[in-house]
Amino acid sequence: MEIPAKYNPSTTEDKWYSYWMENGFFRSVPDEREPYTIVIPPPNVTGVLHMGHMLNNTIQDVLVRRARMRGLNACWVPGTDHASIATEAKVVQKLRAEGVKKSDLSRDEFLNHAWDWTHKHGGIILQQLKKLGASCDWDREAFTMDEPRSESVLQVFVDLHEKGHIYRGNRMVNWDPEAKTTVSDEEVIHKDVNAKLYYLKYFIEGTEEYVVVATTRPETIMGDTAVCVNPKDERYTKLKGKKLIVPVVGRAVPVIEDDYVDLEFGTGCLKVTPAHDVNDYEIGQRHNLESIDIFNEDGTLNDHGLHFAGKDRFAVRKEISKELEGKGLLEKVEDYQTSVGTSERTGAVIEPRLSLQWFLRMSQISEPALKAVMEDEVRLIPEKFKNTYRHWMENVRDWNISRQLWWGHRIPAFYYGKGEDDFVVAMTAEEALEKAKSKSGKDLSASDLRQDEDVLDTWFSSWLWPISVFDGVRNPENEEIQYYYPTNDLVTAPEILFFWVARMILAGYEYRDQKPFQNVYLTGIVRDKLGRKMSKSLGNSPDPLDLIDNYSADGVRVGMLLTSPAGNDLPFDEELCVQGRNFANKIWNAFRLVKGWEVVDQEPDAASRNAMAWFEARFNATLKDINENFEKYRISDALMSTYKLVWDDFCSWYLEMVKPAYQHPISKETYEATIGYFEKLLKVLHPFMPFLTEEIWHLIEERGEKETIMYAEWPQIGEPSSEALASFDHAQEVISAIRNLRKEKNIAPKEPLELIGMGTNSPEFLPVIMKLGFISEFTNQDEKPEQAFAFRAGTEEYHVPVSDAIDVEAELEKLKKELEYQKGFLNSVSKKLSNERFVNNAPEQVVANERKKMADAEAKIKLMEDRIASLK
Repeated sequence: MEIPAKYNPSTTEDKWYSYWMENGFFRSVPDEREPYTIVIPPPNVTGVLHMGHMLNNTIQDVLVRRARMRGLNACWVPGTDHASIATEAKVVQKLRAEGVKKSDLSRDEFLNHAWDWTHKHGGIILQQLKKLGASCDWDREAFTMDEPRSESVLQVFVDLHEKGHIYRGNRMVNWDPEAKTTVSDEEVIHKDVNAKLYYLKYFIEGTEEYVVVATTRPETIMGDTAVCVNPKDERYTKLKGKKLIVPVVGRAVPVIEDDYVDLEFGTGCLKVTPAHDVNDYEIGQRHNLESIDIFNEDGTLNDHGLHFAGKDRFAVRKEISKELEGKGLLEKVEDYQTSVGTSERTGAVIEPRLSLQWFLRMSQISEPALKAVMEDEVRLIPEKFKNTYRHWMENVRDWNISRQLWWGHRIPAFYYGKGEDDFVVAMTAEEALEKAKSKSGKDLSASDLRQDEDVLDTWFSSWLWPISVFDGVRNPENEEIQYYYPTNDLVTAPEILFFWVARMILAGYEYRDQKPFQNVYLTGIVRDKLGRKMSKSLGNSPDPLDLIDNYSADGVRVGMLLTSPAGNDLPFDEELCVQGRNFANKIWNAFRLVKGWEVVDQEPDAASRNAMAWFEARFNATLKDINENFEKYRISDALMSTYKLVWDDFCSWYLEMVKPAYQHPISKETYEATIGYFEKLLKVLHPFMPFLTEEIWHLIEERGEKETIMYAEWPQIGEPSSEALASFDHAQEVISAIRNLRKEKNIAPKEPLELIGMGTNSPEFLPVIMKLGFISEFTNQDEKPEQAFAFRAGTEEYHVPVSDAIDVEAELEKLKKELEYQKGFLNSVSKKLSNERFVNNAPEQVVANERKKMADAEAKIKLMEDRIASLK
């Protein structure tokens, strides 16, 4: 079989992915084998492949492919998330471009547009993952709004409501004025901004006296219902029982006392706006204050905003500050740095707002999830995230699960009257009608019911993902959920540890009384060379598909994983992909070299026997490291060990040791052993480089019609020979010293040299030393030869007699000059280290560095003195 001179990844990748798909190699069904299960973190249906997806899915694919080779029944479930806020925003944007407003459409009309958009764009990212080599069971593709998942979500809502965990209430929420919906605390990104601190005059009712109140938000004074002072603040004891006049508004509000007020901040007087600040809301609850909502859904002021009604909140801030100044009600303005909450999805500044919403009571159902992680029943990798997780779980707040959108799972609550409790929760309208009749005692009809307009938070569907993909909510005893659940590994990003991971653990214990997964591998953030997070907005993120076109899927996979330890950010450089591509070419060229040898039935030479003994030991020792790295989820380390085994040990050393001389054959035994090692290396490489390894595996020998390397058995670890490893290490040291000597003395690489060992036995791997060092003769002697270059390998001393081509006098002169320089350098370092002030006061690392310099200089001086002595 002719092997092409160059590896062509594009044709190879298409060929083998089609082969895998056509033969159903990714398909998994329950059987007698032990399962290995991963559920994909479902990307947003709006998404296209980015660098974070590349890293995350490469790691998942590596784990899944290795599991298959270990004989496990590997099942990787793919799917997408309906992403309520992001998708609705995309559809609204598309309609706007077509001249259509959302407000002009009925709910059903809008949803038809949303479904059309989803069907057109929804599968793009999953198709792109195939280019990466993702070996998902595509027959299991799920969508958080398909029928099984939607029914599961509604069933869970009904169940949790019946258990008393879900309730409806007026609470302070994070309002996104651009998306016109609530967002959770975890979806609020806090940013430091340069702001202004406005000092406003609040006159004491009926007097000409006033107090000064500092605020960053003068536009909210229309919602003020009190001014608060600390009861310990003696400056304001005279205000007790008084009322103050809100500037511009003219409304009299009471002065109240509360320990919340910081005596040191501003003036010590706090304006209280219960409808638009979380802390003010809590003060208002304690003091029974009125809440006046001054904002519309879009962040403009409503009728409570007086003459500012209809204007944007930030425009009003500028206008009211001018009005306050014009009326003499603004004492001063100072620059002030503060933190502002923004929406993760739209970037809009969040508006705290009182709103009637649905909540999931978290206190009771969160306890098993906290215990599971703290006791390592669910293991976080790296472990450093446990404290973060614990802090969040111990301070968890009720989850606001309703969103003011149309795209998503509509809340299954049905209202039949105007009373606060005049509603029922049911799976269907028919069931709701029966419940409403029973609850109200009235003969109601379907037209009397009105379903809640809101949809559920997107995370309320994805928190069920490990259960719902196996239909475990609707059919809790079905074969698949019993077999595949709990899953094994979850690979995801730390930023959704609480959004998603913690909530999946909650759902797992609530609905299966089991953890949803055993291990959570938390990836880092992909950053550019400047340390910035890669993003389209910064223009610093390459297109992953372009990378695959330029460097091959295998090259990109290797490049992504070379510097991506769990939980730490990945400093990505395109040169890593170049390195990955070069690695693939190195493997391809090594294979072509081996297959190009002429094979004869003869005894292996001594160097080949040494090489086979050593590489067998090296492979087993490295495989042990690779397996241990996988067990510890050190995927990057596992790859690096594999990389060095292939590039350094196999290609740079082993193949050079066994390679026959030009136009000479190789022994059949050596050739078969080499092909055997190559096949073992391909198996270890396969999880990282699936396409190249499949191609070469099929070129090694004819395979069956439906054979694939992905089901080849993962190599077993043999007992590595410590003697062979030690012997080779010594030989490698000798060969490296000889090569360095040739380079330093300008001796041609293949000029035969004589090697003399001083009073020692011949090295175990002498044939290898003689072959790779181009040694014509090796002898042992007790006396040092005259005019020879000396070097040490371990404790053994070796000499290479000077050839006629070397000018001994010039070499001695060169060595003496270098010796003089090193002695001067040693003297300066010694002086520094003999200075007690330096040793006692300099940083520990600086002193350690100086001591290392001293030791290095002493070693060099000894080596040079030995070389000078050997040349005299």
